[in-house]
Amino acid sequence: MAAVTFRDETATGRELDAFSVAGLPATMTVRELIRLRVREEVARHNARPARRFNGLVRPDDAETELNGYRLREARPIDWERQADIAERAFLSNGFFVLVGDRQAEDLDEIVDLGGDPDLVFIRLVPLVGG
Repeated sequence: MAAVTFRDETATGRELDAFSVAGLPATMTVRELIRLRVREEVARHNARPARRFNGLVRPDDAETELNGYRLREARPIDWERQADIAERAFLSNGFFVLVGDRQAEDLDEIVDLGGDPDLVFIRLVPLVGG
C-alpha cells in the first residue's frame, strides 16, 4: 500500500499546508487523487464544522480569505459537490498539480504512488483588472 502527501504551496514555493494519506493503491489517476484530497479535507471540516474552511476550492456561499474561505455559518460541506468543483477548476486552470518534478496535465493521467510522492497543489489567483 502506498501513501501520498498533499501539499499546498504558493507560486513561489512557500508551503501553506500539508497532510498525508496512507493505504492507497500503487497507482491512481489525477482525478482520483483530487477527489481523495477533497474528500479528506471536507471530512476534517465536517468533523468539527466551523465558519472557516481551508480547502482546495471555495464552497458555495463562501467568501475567499487569505489561504481559506469564510462560510456564512458553520455547516457541513458536501464533499462530492466540492470534488466536482475541484475537477472543473483543474480543467479551467484554477490550480495545477505537480507530481514530483512535473506538472499533471490531464485528469485521467495515471500517477505511480510507489515512491510515496508529494503532490503539490498551486492555486492560481486571477489578476485584478486583468
